[in-house]
Amino acid sequence: MIDKTRNKIIVALDVATASEAREAIAELREEVGAFKIGLQLFTACGAPFVRELVKDGVKIFLDVKFHDIPVTVAKASVEVARLGVWMFNIHASGGREMIERTVDLVSNTCQREQIEMPKLIGVTVLTSSDEAVLREIGLSRSVDEQVLALAKMAAECGLDGVVASPNETGSISNSIGNDDFLIVTPGVRLGEIENDDQKRFTTPGEAISLGSDYLVIGRPIMSAKDRKQAVKLIVEDIANST
Repeated sequence: MIDKTRNKIIVALDVATASEAREAIAELREEVGAFKIGLQLFTACGAPFVRELVKDGVKIFLDVKFHDIPVTVAKASVEVARLGVWMFNIHASGGREMIERTVDLVSNTCQREQIEMPKLIGVTVLTSSDEAVLREIGLSRSVDEQVLALAKMAAECGLDGVVASPNETGSISNSIGNDDFLIVTPGVRLGEIENDDQKRFTTPGEAISLGSDYLVIGRPIMSAKDRKQAVKLIVEDIANST
């Protein structure tokens, strides 16, 4: 049960150097399920660093959030698949054609080149966004409505799941009706964090209870004085809520 719970935790390596990332991985790889590499670390260290980690058996979620014209996203996504990552994402708001072309090209390439197909998930609405932000970019839907619309489209287009806050997890699960459709949840906190940029968040236990499959957790673990203890507290919070 504990191992199953730990496997739901993805540690966000929100650091600037390979040495910092390696240190965190060495400390936590037996404690959690996977590690997320975002734009800062990927830009600083590049694809060779990702290949190095994958070769060493580290489970990587590459958080690149591609959003461009369909052919560009599809071709870039193939290169990500060739890195051997476990999971990566694109923006669902890129539209149906972008998603479908990406799914098709990645799937066909993986089959032809005998590459294990990564989990391909869609970003719905960033957890740093609220309805005021949606208004700024000309969207009249509520956050809940926008997330659900994008999640439905993602499922219809063949994505393996979506990134969404716990606030929308229940409605996504009910609407999609597919237990294999993954919900990956950032913005998870055990308590308040100073200067937090997450506007839609909850506790780890609440997120799992609401239907999240994986939790992306950065600062609550990475900034902790004792990272292993921080993971232990998160595992306990999940266990006490399920």
